[in-house]
Amino acid sequence: MLMPKRMKYRRAHRGDRSGQATRGNTVAFGEFGLQALEPSWVDSRQIEAARRAITHHMKRGGKVWIRIFPDKVVTAKPAETRMGSGKGAPDHYVCVVRPGRVLFEVAGVTHEVAQEALRLAGHKLPIQTKFISKSTSADIAASLPGGGKRTVEEAASPEGDAASATGGETDAETGSK
Repeated sequence: MLMPKRMKYRRAHRGDRSGQATRGNTVAFGEFGLQALEPSWVDSRQIEAARRAITHHMKRGGKVWIRIFPDKVVTAKPAETRMGSGKGAPDHYVCVVRPGRVLFEVAGVTHEVAQEALRLAGHKLPIQTKFISKSTSADIAASLPGGGKRTVEEAASPEGDAASATGGETDAETGSK
């Protein structure tokens, strides 16, 4: 199973799972991918079960990329232990997954084989997922304003930020104070 070789701190806070995935949300390495639609913690055992389902269906052909890594420790206290006496011992590792994150990618197989392999992998995970292809994720990024990226002029101009904050109109345009 996947786990960090070493960590700076043995115990971690629970953290926040709100919001969309801002990174790792496009197919970068393979031709097809499995994208998360819900926020969740994905355990290292679930990642391994999904990986085995993919490689088994592809009959060890093609290539598989695991785009997530369980780097967050989850602690647990023993059963029937009284409250207090500190935080529990490290129990297992999880990956924080937000909607839009690409979990797995495959290449070197046909569309039908990849779709079925990733469908089987999705059943091993605790979240809803969808099958995407490289062309699909490129179309989504291209449909965003500026191809999904802000230009240097937009980032540097204070007028663009003020116009977007007020709904597109500044005080000079409306004539009001």
